[in-house]
Amino acid sequence: MYDQILFPTDGSEPADAVLDYALQTASEHEATIHILHVADTNRDSLVRTRGDVIDVLEQEGQKIVEESAQRATERGISSVSEVPQGDPHKTIINYSEQSDIDCIVMPTHGRRGLQRFLLGSVTERVINTAEAPVIAVNPERDRPLKYPPQHILVPIDGSRGAEHALTEAINVANATGEALHLLHVVETGSLGPDVRALLKEGELTERANEIMDEASGRAAEASLDPASSVIEHGNPSKVIRDHITENGIDLVVMGTHGRTDFSRYIMGGVSAKLVRTSPVPVMWV
Repeated sequence: MYDQILFPTDGSEPADAVLDYALQTASEHEATIHILHVADTNRDSLVRTRGDVIDVLEQEGQKIVEESAQRATERGISSVSEVPQGDPHKTIINYSEQSDIDCIVMPTHGRRGLQRFLLGSVTERVINTAEAPVIAVNPERDRPLKYPPQHILVPIDGSRGAEHALTEAINVANATGEALHLLHVVETGSLGPDVRALLKEGELTERANEIMDEASGRAAEASLDPASSVIEHGNPSKVIRDHITENGIDLVVMGTHGRTDFSRYIMGGVSAKLVRTSPVPVMWV
């Protein structure tokens, strides 16, 4: 399913912690892993002091990718290592397109301060602009990372983005033989209690049932019987996080253009909260 997997790294402890998950993913799909360190030459300070400073950045980057590639070799995984110069976000996107990358695995954050690379803003921009699915992994997690996942959750909202996410999740579930869970959250947090009570028995619930029936039908067409199909009311990000914890979910698959998320270049709302706080990896499609 995934033949070429990209792992951008800055050599930090958070990135190092996520490398093992990227290697698990590559091993499961018998894929080549591309280990990429971007020598960030986009900072104003480097414009005035190029030369030696850039050489140092490239040398550090080469050491980082070589160490990561060695870990891949020890597991019998084919790897490619690159240390290009440029803006991290743009370089990651360009490399993924030029190398026909099928999936990108990256941490939600990495180094901070002057040495920063994989901060949230970079990860979010990659998620929002990459053609390939992006698995964002929070390195500060409470449970061990594991791929393939046993339980895959797809929050659905009837949007085009959610449809793409469902397609990807069905493909992953079929490729790994794991359980698929469907969740639709009727967002009622911004409504008054009287209105919420009325709508729970009215239009929102009717539409929710239509969305769930359509998603369940698509899974059935792919010979998948969802392990659960749940409709909840409340705050989407909170309901999704609670559902993850209560049902042993270990991978969430979401569309980057849903009804309540990526309507702007910089992530906001449900998407921003989940990419930063999800206790399990989130694949953004």
